[in-house]
Amino acid sequence: MTVNRRVFIAGLAAAGMAPAVSRAKSGMPGQLTLGEMQVMTLSDGHLTLPRSMLFAGLEPGAVDQILQARGVAAGAIHPPINVTLLRHAGRVVLFDAGSGPGFQSTAGQLTAALDTVGLAPDEVTHVVFTHCHPDHLWGVLDDFDDPLFPNAQYLMGEVEWEYWFDPNTASTISGDRASMAVGARRRLEAIEERLSRFGDGQEILPGVAAHASYGHTPGHMSFELRDGQKSALIGGDAIGNHHVSFAQPGWAIGTDQDVDLAAKTRFRLLDMLAHDQMQLIGYHLPNGGIGRVETAQNGYLFIPAN
Repeated sequence: MTVNRRVFIAGLAAAGMAPAVSRAKSGMPGQLTLGEMQVMTLSDGHLTLPRSMLFAGLEPGAVDQILQARGVAAGAIHPPINVTLLRHAGRVVLFDAGSGPGFQSTAGQLTAALDTVGLAPDEVTHVVFTHCHPDHLWGVLDDFDDPLFPNAQYLMGEVEWEYWFDPNTASTISGDRASMAVGARRRLEAIEERLSRFGDGQEILPGVAAHASYGHTPGHMSFELRDGQKSALIGGDAIGNHHVSFAQPGWAIGTDQDVDLAAKTRFRLLDMLAHDQMQLIGYHLPNGGIGRVETAQNGYLFIPAN
């Protein structure tokens, strides 16, 4: 299926006009305890995306039926941005860094969200990346293009790093994504000396294992948090919405770089989460993004914890 992928970078003039969801305004986190692990999600605000960016190539009537059943209003889509914070064994770990300044006016709120839970950026010890899209990576730099988390160590999957750090990516990626590749490399250069890379299945921190979930980007990683019998999956954008991707996991989503591989990854993760009753933490899922997956007719449902 050919999908028209107008990516976030284009500027989206309507972004500054869209109403923020109540949680994005308040910055209040969702919370989860896994043994000794204290987990919460912090709001970086939300994005504003035209439906055509996500659903081009899909039958509009079928998409509308799913969206209406999930309570999604007509018009543009406003996915929340949930950055996961883990406190464990003296570490303060962020999974992704939010959007930073200059991306969309409704995003870039992570610093304020950290303040609501009594943390300053210099207290963050580790930043772990799922992938290099702007709303996940660009927040590593502040308004002056200096690292926002000056004392942090950075961790990223080897495959993802190699793809976005390669200077040829900007000229070989689809044309509407070239500026995203340039922006990613600039930020990776700024943190290169403090960044470590890892592979699939590796325990990158105590109780944190990398889980390859390729497709949304070439090296996208999810992360399993585990303490004893309790576990949760930080899914990043491998499952990027709570409506179409749950109801019809096999349908192509326009923000996925490899739509076929991304669909296979979604099926695999949703089946695992439902079968194992593992909790899911989704970057763009509602109500703080923490919940569980249930099987439903021909698909799955996201059941928020809040």
